[in-house]
Amino acid sequence: MTAELLASIAGIVLSLMFSYLPRLADWFDKLSPQYKRLLMGGLLVCVAGAVFSLSCIGIVVAVVCDKAGAVGLLKVLIAALIANQSAFLLTKRSSK
Repeated sequence: MTAELLASIAGIVLSLMFSYLPRLADWFDKLSPQYKRLLMGGLLVCVAGAVFSLSCIGIVVAVVCDKAGAVGLLKVLIAALIANQSAFLLTKRSSK
């Protein structure tokens, strides 16, 4: 399994959680579409930043702490963002 595929799966899971987990979905449905996209994208960026930071200080060994590692992580982040936003649009619950 590639890092891009794993990140895409994580993005899809995050989208499904915000769409279908009862309390989380109810809270999330009240937000504007722009804020929804910003929130999900921001969460993925925060996770990527945390992974890179923890790798650099040696707590997690997930990314090489150099320019090439940062570029690789950016590619993975883009895959996760695309999967997340696509999954949200495709699995969006219809309004009741």
